[in-house]
Amino acid sequence: MTDLAAGPLPDGPDAAAAETDGRRLRRAANREAVVDALLDLYEEGNLRPGTDEIAERAGISPRSLFRYFEDTDDLAGEAVTRQLARALPLVRLDVDATAPFEDRVRALVEQRFRLFDAVGRAAQVTRLRAPFQPRLAETLAESRHFLRGQLRTLFEGELEAMGGARAEWALASADVLTTFESYQLLTTDQRFSVREARDVVLRALAALLAPGGTG
Repeated sequence: MTDLAAGPLPDGPDAAAAETDGRRLRRAANREAVVDALLDLYEEGNLRPGTDEIAERAGISPRSLFRYFEDTDDLAGEAVTRQLARALPLVRLDVDATAPFEDRVRALVEQRFRLFDAVGRAAQVTRLRAPFQPRLAETLAESRHFLRGQLRTLFEGELEAMGGARAEWALASADVLTTFESYQLLTTDQRFSVREARDVVLRALAALLAPGGTG
């Protein structure tokens, strides 16, 4: 029985366009579901899930998984990109180079810890896959370059006062202190709480860059 209140069903070109739009929407929804499934598995600590696990979590068949992605590297790249995009607002610093030294140090360390907590599993996957996956290697290099530049700008006055080689190794040391790798080493391998690890980095960074200090 036809529901006349619903109006006539599309026919001809309109029907074909509606069908195309429907397929496009389903494809986009399934693609999103696969990426979300992979990010959930990462968050649970499964950094190398199999295609069957991903498909089951996404609610699709394993065979259809690669209708949406070229291969597992393509899927991992998309998942990492999604997670990093979500964390992008955390990159902003709530302080500038004119603020007191102690305020800048604290703001930087707090920003890095918030950022690294948000991107944790995705950051691990990026570092695991970067040597074999150019897309992730490029993402990682760009991220490191940006964060190093942010550090240089924030402590430009202190670095200029040091001058020469000392400024270069001070910047390099400060950069290492405030990387995801250091965050992971302190919170995972050395089993510091996040608060304790933050204090370690805070004190070390302050001692390294303190105006008039020996570095």
